[in-house]
Amino acid sequence: MRRSFVAIACAALLSVTAIPAAAAEKTDPRQRAMDAAVAAGVPGMVAVADDFRGVSGVANIDRPGKPNAAGRWRVASVSKVFVATLVLQLVAENRVELDEPVQRYLPGLLPYPEPVTVRQLLQHTSGLPRDLHPEDTWATGPEIDTERFEHFGSEDQIRLSTSKQPLQFKPGTSWAYSNTGYNVLGLLVEKTTRKPLEQVLTERLTRPLHLRDTSLPRDFPFLLRPAAHGYEQLYEAPRGLTDVTTYNYSRYFGAGGMVSSGKDLNRFFEALFGGRLLPADLLTQMKTTVPAGGGMEYGLGLMKLNLKTAGACAEDISIWGHGGDLPGFNTLSFHDDSGKNISTLATVDLTASPDAALKRQLPMISEFCAPVVPARAAAQAPVPSL
Repeated sequence: MRRSFVAIACAALLSVTAIPAAAAEKTDPRQRAMDAAVAAGVPGMVAVADDFRGVSGVANIDRPGKPNAAGRWRVASVSKVFVATLVLQLVAENRVELDEPVQRYLPGLLPYPEPVTVRQLLQHTSGLPRDLHPEDTWATGPEIDTERFEHFGSEDQIRLSTSKQPLQFKPGTSWAYSNTGYNVLGLLVEKTTRKPLEQVLTERLTRPLHLRDTSLPRDFPFLLRPAAHGYEQLYEAPRGLTDVTTYNYSRYFGAGGMVSSGKDLNRFFEALFGGRLLPADLLTQMKTTVPAGGGMEYGLGLMKLNLKTAGACAEDISIWGHGGDLPGFNTLSFHDDSGKNISTLATVDLTASPDAALKRQLPMISEFCAPVVPARAAAQAPVPSL
């Protein structure tokens, strides 16, 4: 959710840790990629695909034991795909119109005179501020540690963000990622249905799809049956990693507050792309994209990546899904048109080294192709997270 997601294009510049040829032939490439990421400094990794469940590293740095491939983790901005699906279901029911100003449904919420449409919010072309003003959110590593139990109501983050910051641009004229915009969409779902977002999520998605590990915990800070603990280097050495697993993420209730598992994420995307959640015309609109920079395109709550254009694969392969970043939890959940699915977790996000931040992407890419990996790695700086 903050600043750590590395452009997929950078993955082509990685060099995988050397493995003897005989061992490499016996080891799944997704497992090799996870092991390389852990060797680069990621405490633990999980990858779940239709034909693969793999883990590497440790679940808890203070005791022995590998991550749990069936466990839960904080999926951060992958939550946006769920929220976008709920909004589009309301569109299908004629309760919300995509090209109507959101001010029609939430009068008085936004302080800007410019109309902002529901479609613009879904596609990050609204111009709304990305996040809270710096004075109202984390400014240092230690603050991520000490502000972990702060409560935000459904409107709190939106009003704090928009009252202190102007629009980034005139709505509809550019693209810029906005967590604030997705909190507005979460509130739109609540006001339209007259139910809490977590109840709507349960009734419309998690219960019908039997997603037993998926929820929106809101103020509940504990992660039950975790796949692994999440960590960040929040203080200077010699102090070690800080465990950030226990956290209140109500500030991101519509933008990234959900918990899920690899199995549940894959099942959700299979249902979405299989046409079980939306009418065909709305799924088509959901997959209609605008350029988002860095070789990425963005639809209505969906990322599209061409792995050849990104320099990660030799083949011309496009994948759909979303990435997610929160302290201690980096998620990639992507899917292609042939039905391949993979969801991955890396348990360091904001403070991962450039090498680790790049290598944690390879397990996902390895699901779709043999990554293009030059003999020599080149250092790459992170770009803003998604």
